[in-house]
Amino acid sequence: MAYTRVGHLKTVDEFTAHLRSLGVDLPVDPAPLSAAEHSPMAQPLEVGDLNVGNRWCIHPMEGWDGTTDGKPTAHTTRRWVNFGRSGAKLIWGGEAYAVQPAGRANPNQLYYSKDNIEPTRALLNALLEAHRERFGANATDDLLVGLQLTHSGRFCRPNDKKKLEPRIAYHHPVLDRKFGIAADDDSVVFTDDEIKRLIDDYITAAKMAQSLGFGFVDVKHCHGYLGHEFLSAYTRPGPFGGDFEGRTRFMRDIVEGINAECPGLMIGVRLSLFDMPPFKPDPSGSVGGKLGPGIPDDHPAAEYPGFGCNRDNPLEPDLTEPVKLLEMMRDELGIAAVNLSAGSPYYNPHIQRPAYFPPSDGYQPPEDPLVGCARQIDIVGQVKQRVPGLPLVGTAYTYFQEYVPHIAQPQVRDDHVDFVGLGRMVLSYPDLPADVLEGNELKTKLICRTFSDCTTAPRNGIISGCYPLDDHYKKAPEAGELKEAKAELRIRLKQQAGT
Repeated sequence: MAYTRVGHLKTVDEFTAHLRSLGVDLPVDPAPLSAAEHSPMAQPLEVGDLNVGNRWCIHPMEGWDGTTDGKPTAHTTRRWVNFGRSGAKLIWGGEAYAVQPAGRANPNQLYYSKDNIEPTRALLNALLEAHRERFGANATDDLLVGLQLTHSGRFCRPNDKKKLEPRIAYHHPVLDRKFGIAADDDSVVFTDDEIKRLIDDYITAAKMAQSLGFGFVDVKHCHGYLGHEFLSAYTRPGPFGGDFEGRTRFMRDIVEGINAECPGLMIGVRLSLFDMPPFKPDPSGSVGGKLGPGIPDDHPAAEYPGFGCNRDNPLEPDLTEPVKLLEMMRDELGIAAVNLSAGSPYYNPHIQRPAYFPPSDGYQPPEDPLVGCARQIDIVGQVKQRVPGLPLVGTAYTYFQEYVPHIAQPQVRDDHVDFVGLGRMVLSYPDLPADVLEGNELKTKLICRTFSDCTTAPRNGIISGCYPLDDHYKKAPEAGELKEAKAELRIRLKQQAGT
């Protein structure tokens, strides 16, 4: 399928007309405003007990570039320094930080241990110092930085980049088959006692985060990782599954424990607001070394137990339980803010990371990526109206490329979202928020064009980064490894297509 590239739309009018041709009804401002021009993006907002300085947020991103004992490397520190220099006043977790070594998504992921406390302190301090150097000595007074706490669940790879060592909340009839888990292998299912000990690990990591000066911790519940999986554990017996109360107990027990042990520490949640079944490349569409367009995987629709999707038609979002959960976060748990995403990049990447160029383990987009962006923005706007008073961070903005500020401004101004989050964009162009707020012309050569190398690299066991646009990675030895991995993929696809 061929879609119009955003970079080929040379004016705001062309971009707006293209959105309308797709049936996408999003407001587009004619020009980005600077802070001096009273941009909506420059307005502060109270989150918990801090008045956060503007409406830009940086999403957490794993770099696959720590040491095997969970410490940051120069690559990790450089990324965090860039986050500090970005101009965003909400840094959502830096990156996923495992609460125990076995919960890592890769052997080079950062994780909690007593030996890693001081290196984590140095990482935070590097970010804070970079922010002060760029924006002034008092600039960190309205900067909110969190640490994302996680266990990777069925996507754990703690010892070998290419070997899954899953731990799951329940046997999922579709995802077990897709990721090679035997339906009768109960050794990978967490027991209730193991879950209770894991909850203690979250609380221990939160204590560390507070002692180091992080403003909040994120209790991660997104993208198919363990916290997210508990939300769809309809078939799990006992206190951590079944009804809504049981499926949210993991989150509630962690949050209540952190509140008890870390008074004054704010808590956020990054949440996959809705899910969809796995997609795969259409084998008949893999031609000439290119992945085929995405199609739903082979299974009856009613087999897919997802959170936030219609149980009879899981390709359709259902916000009934997500709204109930967000109301619980606001009214009972005292959650300071929620960062909303969708699905999982492991099995349906087009719904949360719309991209023109798919990652190596993905598929060609089955819809214009702008449609996927609009879906997320629209659903977040619906939730914002239904759950007022809970600060929300929106996702899926990077694909708008040079038109990000044109889309972001009206969403914030019209109270459809509180913060606009950027992920991939700040790997190639970390200064974008600052340039917008300072009224500078955007550096179009640095704008992320969703080449997906930042995902393809770790999928092949290589450190993540923007290889096409960032000289740091373009000139690194890993760039050659990535080139070889992509060439091997093209060969395999040609063989599969018989060309």
